Amino acid sequence: MKKLFFIPVVAILLSMLIIESCSKNSSTVKPTTIGNTLYDSLGGTTLVADPAYQGAMIEKGRLGIRNVIDSTIFVIAADPRINAHFTVLLSEVGMKNFSGYTDLSENLTTFVAGATGAKDYIYIGLSMTDAHNPATNSRMNGKATNADFDAFVSDLVAGANKNKIPANLINSIGKIVQSLRSQVVQM
Repeated sequence: MKKLFFIPVVAILLSMLIIESCSKNSSTVKPTTIGNTLYDSLGGTTLVADPAYQGAMIEKGRLGIRNVIDSTIFVIAADPRINAHFTVLLSEVGMKNFSGYTDLSENLTTFVAGATGAKDYIYIGLSMTDAHNPATNSRMNGKATNADFDAFVSDLVAGANKNKIPANLINSIGKIVQSLRSQVVQM
């Protein structure tokens, strides 16, 4: 399995959730009760049909997280503020090679699932520091700055909004993302 080149997408996803809570539309969102864990509140372990894999089942919480991750990756790909960090991935996708994208989505989904309390998923990839350091992750194109992290957070919120994540859950995820800033930002 290829190493992930940008685990910060998870950090961005969580940060986007924070930003969403501050948007003018957030006051009109009906609050969602947080379950035993944040993962439970994001859908939990109830099995549902996986729209990406015919005949497969997926935990509702994992599917919701994957949907936000995938939306966020597309937002980042179009964001000139930070998409230069993803030149390897963008080049692969441009050549119709989606293996790096699939690996990134899977790893980030597992990372976020575990960070939000999922019991069935354990992230075993690179540490956040190594994942964002070009010296230890050849898929990274340059070290991240605070401005890059802020752009990621903005893009994460956009991905969460596309998936109609409630503001209170975005806030909770945002706290997790912000806790990763010192590991992601290396400049």
